[in-house]
Amino acid sequence: MATSFGTLDWGVLALYMLLLFALSWYFNRRKSENTQDYFLGGNQMSFWVVAFSVLATTQSAATFLGGPDQGFRGTYAYVAATIAPIIAALLVSKLLIPKFYHYKVTTVYELLNIRFGGTSMRAAGVMYLFGRLFASGARLYLAAIAVAMILYSNIEAESIISAAFIMTALGFLVTFLGGIRSVIWSDLVQFLIYSLSALAVLVFLYVTIPLSLGEMLAALENAPGGQNKLQFFNFAFDFSDPFAVISILTGIVLLNFGNSGLDQDTTQRLLTCKNPREGGRSLIMATIMAIPLIFVFISIGQLLHIFYERPDLMQGSIQTANVEFSGEKITVFMNFILTQIPDGLKGLVTVGVLAAAISTINSGLNSMSSVVVQDFYRPWKDRINKASEKHYVYAGRISMALIGFALFLMAVLCFYWQQYTDMPLLNFALSVMVFAYSGLLGVYFTLLFTKRGSTASVLSALAVGFIVTLLQQNYIVDQLGLPDSWKELAFSWQLCIGTACAFLVCLSGNKNTLTENTNSS
Repeated sequence: MATSFGTLDWGVLALYMLLLFALSWYFNRRKSENTQDYFLGGNQMSFWVVAFSVLATTQSAATFLGGPDQGFRGTYAYVAATIAPIIAALLVSKLLIPKFYHYKVTTVYELLNIRFGGTSMRAAGVMYLFGRLFASGARLYLAAIAVAMILYSNIEAESIISAAFIMTALGFLVTFLGGIRSVIWSDLVQFLIYSLSALAVLVFLYVTIPLSLGEMLAALENAPGGQNKLQFFNFAFDFSDPFAVISILTGIVLLNFGNSGLDQDTTQRLLTCKNPREGGRSLIMATIMAIPLIFVFISIGQLLHIFYERPDLMQGSIQTANVEFSGEKITVFMNFILTQIPDGLKGLVTVGVLAAAISTINSGLNSMSSVVVQDFYRPWKDRINKASEKHYVYAGRISMALIGFALFLMAVLCFYWQQYTDMPLLNFALSVMVFAYSGLLGVYFTLLFTKRGSTASVLSALAVGFIVTLLQQNYIVDQLGLPDSWKELAFSWQLCIGTACAFLVCLSGNKNTLTENTNSS
């Protein structure tokens, strides 16, 4: 298996490293003096650069590596699912962003403090921190596997741990002093890099396959088994397909509403704009720009289908895509990177994986730090002895370092957990934000659309949303002997059920009597 890095590849990687150091130096020249500047960029960020940052945050290394595999095995239905984030963006822009700006919150969970009290705010913050630590740590692990394969030609523990440490350190380097401002501008650069690398792979595949565009489209429309891989919409009432239209308009909308409006990792960027109107514009712009990017990733997978599974159309012998690397099964896109792409392009793809991973890392570092400082540390410190804004900026940097170390440890844990247990940790870790979203969606729907709810009902709803979602996972269904039909529900419907249960539980609380105010302490 040809995996070694050539001189040109190392040159591309070296240029990327120099660019990161230059970005770090440039953005960290101006040090933040207060938490509004450090966590919200002083509410002075332009909506267009925020849009690119939101897009870079939502397109992780898992998307970079998994999108082509989705296209290889399926249709363009995943692209059609981009209808959902557009609907969700319009709802978030109308229902949530104006409230965030009205109450001048730093984290989205401060709304719960205003309505239900500090205990509710901190419970939601814990739910977010737990989910984001697992999700970002698992994505770091996925990227570390890919980088270790390419750089070190193996996936031994030392190589994966080294790759994870390098990416964590690079993400920390970019965001440590400059805060959210440096994160947002570096996200723009990272987005351009991994988009360029994806386009380069697509073009390479297109010129490598000895077919015209019309012949490629005909081959995809008449794939083996009677499958039409060019299909965009599945109108069947199929509750096992998360990308059927009925699922897109329900569970996938809910998922994106949670990601855009209730996940500090994304929403923090929207709060850096000058006003709620620009915050909404940046979110809508990001969701629209995601459509062609996702189309590129799925199209790579579609062409990989022709490359590997249509020998009748390819000239010459093509090796199988069903391979293993050091005994571990890998995706078809990873196999293509390791065995087919030439020097230079391999370096560019490696940089693309790094860019996608680092964008996810530095956004997670800053957003989790903002929740730790603003929702936990500041209220506690203010009750004892109020401190200066510089103190809280310093606390943000310290918490960021601790969170970075925790993300690195989570990536290491994912490696050893996968090695020594049959429990499907990775699937759970990658979907763990759905566990958090179920409860959060139920609570926030109660806040937005009713006058009911209490601290006790909020805490119960967060727990019920998590538990109901957990009970629908295949491995729990098997362990508890629950009906097998539960295992056929797509994750989108699991989210619908979990959200509905959490909403009903939250409604059970008496009408809240707290007086709304702008004090988030």
